[in-house]
Amino acid sequence: MTLNQIKIAIYAIFLTNYYGFKLTRLKDSKDKKRLRVEYASKLLGKLNIKINIINKEKLPQNGQYLLISNHRTIIDPLIVEIATKDSSIFGYWIAKKELYNSLFFGKFTKNAGTILLDREASQMSGFFKDIKQRTKEGNSIFIFPEGTRNSSDSPLAEFKEGSEIIAIKNRLPILPLYIRSRAENILLSAIKDSKQERIIEVEIGDILDYKNRDLSLQEAYIRAFNIVE
Repeated sequence: MTLNQIKIAIYAIFLTNYYGFKLTRLKDSKDKKRLRVEYASKLLGKLNIKINIINKEKLPQNGQYLLISNHRTIIDPLIVEIATKDSSIFGYWIAKKELYNSLFFGKFTKNAGTILLDREASQMSGFFKDIKQRTKEGNSIFIFPEGTRNSSDSPLAEFKEGSEIIAIKNRLPILPLYIRSRAENILLSAIKDSKQERIIEVEIGDILDYKNRDLSLQEAYIRAFNIVE
């Protein structure tokens, strides 16, 4: 490891647990959103990564949505937080059990506003019940429909059916975001050498109607951003 990699690793561990502890004291969604954005800004700032938002005017200022985004790197939630920071939308992230149990991310994940997804559970009724409760409270839901990070050369991995189910069951309009840059390459370069400023572009798309069954969610997403497979 380079000296810069060691410094970034130490800083990230400290920052994540520091904010994880601060979040334990908060109940209000506005306060959680403020700290999530602050955390994202500081960590991306340390990496000297800037977020350029395309079609920023399409970002709703309020309301409830199922926010969906493609997923290639560990910093994608931070990118989404920065992309949506100028709206009052607060979303509960769908988080895998592995993140809840992580020594590195556990405290932050549990307290930042998340809903646990345990793929090994015999039934998913508890998961959907948690989502229903959070939406009843006026919150949005944030999810990566691919289910896990896409490490292939294809721009998108196959979407899991759960995202469409969440939107339909909770009558949530769908707010699509697309991280156009190869963020995983940018992150690796920044960890090695953060002296140079790097840009990640994220595009905000038009709201998708959850009632529209003409296209699958993935087909609608591909069309919204003119993604070439």
